[in-house]
Formats: sequence, structure tokens, C-alpha cells
Amino acid sequence: MPFTIVRQDITKMKVDAIVNAANTNLQMGGGVCGAIFIAAGAHELQAACDKLAPIKTGEAVITPGFSLSAKFVIHAAGPVYRHWSKEQSEQHLRAAYTNSLKRAVENKCESIAFPLISSGIYGYPKEDALQVATSAIQGFLVDHDIDVTLVVFDKTAFTVSRELLGAVESYIDEHYVDTHQIRRRQLLDVEREALYEDDEGVSKCNEPLFEEMLAPSVGAPAPLDDLVGNLDEPFSQTLLRLIDAKGKTDVEVYKRANLDRKLFSKIRSNKGYMPSKRTAIALAVALELSLDETDDLLERAGYALSHSQKFDVIVEYFIVSGKHDIFEINEVLFKYDQPLLGG
Repeated sequence: MPFTIVRQDITKMKVDAIVNAANTNLQMGGGVCGAIFIAAGAHELQAACDKLAPIKTGEAVITPGFSLSAKFVIHAAGPVYRHWSKEQSEQHLRAAYTNSLKRAVENKCESIAFPLISSGIYGYPKEDALQVATSAIQGFLVDHDIDVTLVVFDKTAFTVSRELLGAVESYIDEHYVDTHQIRRRQLLDVEREALYEDDEGVSKCNEPLFEEMLAPSVGAPAPLDDLVGNLDEPFSQTLLRLIDAKGKTDVEVYKRANLDRKLFSKIRSNKGYMPSKRTAIALAVALELSLDETDDLLERAGYALSHSQKFDVIVEYFIVSGKHDIFEINEVLFKYDQPLLGG
């Protein structure tokens, strides 16, 4: 099932369960915790929490969602960050995510939304907190199917590695163009003379010849029946062939592509299936295709990567760099307010 990042108020998420970054006494706090209590009904939620308190750091318990859209609230006690005990802090934070996901699965939840646990008043560095969250969620999704959303209320709280962001920005500066530029070959001297000078050497522009020279050279069009009868291999067939060629399994591919199993089943069972561009790119990333291989796969779905689209340039950077972690790509896409891959 997909894992995505959104900027939203977690209390408004339409999921089976939302996670509250709780204290070990399960008392109503401030910030996101206080917002969850108020939206659920503070008196009812606190009464339910009192029956389960206290819990240990890294543990998670579940209560009804009461007035929330979510059926459940999962209360996870994240660690207070201690820089002299980074390893223990990371273990506790990872446990908070994993135990929350376990409570969700135990209660047959198909979707869950997390805040960035411990990244507020508990002082966990946001960049590190994001890495732990992503790693813990990815690890759980290897063996479980559940739709996971990481909810960021304030985008300024979201950070991406400065080194990675700098590399992406450099690539965008080098490759991104706002509009398509017409690319023409350099003219030969004899062509330039024919275009810009008359018989007496007077400068002019031979416009009809200019247009003829710049126009693409085409022969007589092939009969329509011949074109239709000789189509390239379709997208789904190419995809399945690539999965076998790369020695990967279906499960490995759709999970690495951050796709729903049901969507992948549609692609496999329907030879004429045409995916969205984001789905096609996600599958190319999951298969660890080169840029040329990605271009070929996209063409079979009717798409192409364009340097006039920032989304395309960011994706191209990761493919060219041999970085095929779709969650890392999505973190950068989110930072640039671009749509995410998969999902």
C-alpha cells in the first residue's frame, strides 16, 4: 500500500486511524495533541486515555476517535530527544511508529495518518525524525498492506537533507527551462549565403527557402492500416517483460513503486492498461531503469520527460544519479510543491 506525505490538519484526515504524539501519561497536551483532543471531544478522549495510562516511551495504545472522522486514535509516546543518547532516542522513536502500525493492523485499519512524532517540543531534529519515520514505515510496509500518510501541518517543519537539496537545485538550474526552446542545427556557409544574401551579395532573408530548410524531412506517409498493424509493444507487456528481465517480483515492484496492490493487478491483467504519468514513472523507479529505459517505458504510455516541467527535471535527476528510493524522491517533490510518485 502507498506511503505519502501531505500538508494538512491531521484532525481532518479521512483515514481509519490517526496517530497522536502523546506523553506517557496520555494527558491532553498542546499543539497537535491538543488539537486532536479538542476535535475528538476532550472529555471523552481523556476518559478513554485514563483507562490505559501510563505507557512507556515507544509504546502505543488505541482509543475510539469519538467525534473525529477517523474511527480510532492511536496514542504513541515518542522520546524526548537527548543528543548524548542518539541511539536510544532513535530506537524509541522507531518503536513508536512500528507499535502504532501494529495497533492499526490489529484493529483491521486499512489507512493511518501520522504526525512527525517528537519533532516539536520534544526536540527531535526534524531531518533525523523524518528519516526515522520513513525508515520505520517502509520497513513495516514490506510485510504489511496499509495506506500510510505522514501529515505535515506546517511545511516549514519539513526538512530535506541540505546536501541532497543542493544537488537537486543545481540540477534544476542547469536543466530546467520555463519554455521550450527551438533547437536547430548550425547552418553551413553555403546555406547561410542562400538564406541571407542575394546574387549581388546584398543581405536579405529567403523566407521560403528558410522554412523549407528548417522543416523536418518526411517521406510519403505510410498507409494507416500498416501503422495500426505494427504498433510498438504496449506498456503493460513491456512492464512485465522488464520485471522478469530485472529479476524482480511483482510484490517487490509495486511496493518499491509505492503503489496499491489492486492498481498493480489492473496493470497486469489488462494488456491495454494506460497508467498515469506518475504511475509509469514510479514503476520505472522501482525497476531501477536507466534514463533511456525510462524514456522508452514512458513512450509506451504516451508520455515523456520534459525540461519545461520541474517535476520531470527532479525525477530525471534521481534517475541519472542512480538514486531509486521513491520515498526520498517524494520528500524532494513535496519540498518543491510537486505531486508525489505512486499512491
